[in-house]
Formats: sequence, structure tokens, C-alpha cells
Amino acid sequence: MRLGFDRLAYLVRSRVGEDPEGGSLFVFGNGATNRLKCLWFDTNGYCVLYKRLHRAVFELPLGESGTRSVRIDGSALVKLLAGVKRSTHGGGNDRTSRGLVR
Repeated sequence: MRLGFDRLAYLVRSRVGEDPEGGSLFVFGNGATNRLKCLWFDTNGYCVLYKRLHRAVFELPLGESGTRSVRIDGSALVKLLAGVKRSTHGGGNDRTSRGLVR
């Protein structure tokens, strides 16, 4: 999760095909699903929220086959940001693909 404002905005344009200044909030997750960055544009500049969970993981929603992004509403975003308790058996989460939620 070393990506800053400009690189995140570039990923929104190049991978999702949307304007990062268009009013949507874009969520980026890491492979271990314990860190998220949210990017949005607020009238005169980009904002980033960075959240790291301890003893929990984010449940990234699955998109359609072959897509790297999915649209969610505000209530689903609240649930996503809350995370879920890490599985006690197996030591982690088996979902290792990186995801983008918008």
C-alpha cells in the first residue's frame, strides 16, 4: 500500500476507466486484506483515508468474473470498513487477490 494520491488517481483512470474527480469514492485493498485506502476528490483536492486492521480482515466484495472492481452503496462501505474477525483456523484469509471497490 505504498501508493499515494496521484498513483491511486492514475489507477482509477487506467484500470476502472473512471474520472477520479467525478464524485465517487474509490477503495483499494491489499493482498492480505488487512489494509485499505479510500480515495475521493473534495472540491479542490484529493483525500485519502488509510485503514489497517489488527486481528481482523476486510471482506472485499467479489466482482463479476474477470472484473477488478465492483460498485457498492454507503451501507456496504460501512460494513466493509468495519472488517471481520480473522479466522482462528488456518491463520489467515485465503483471499489474496487485490481489489478495487468504487
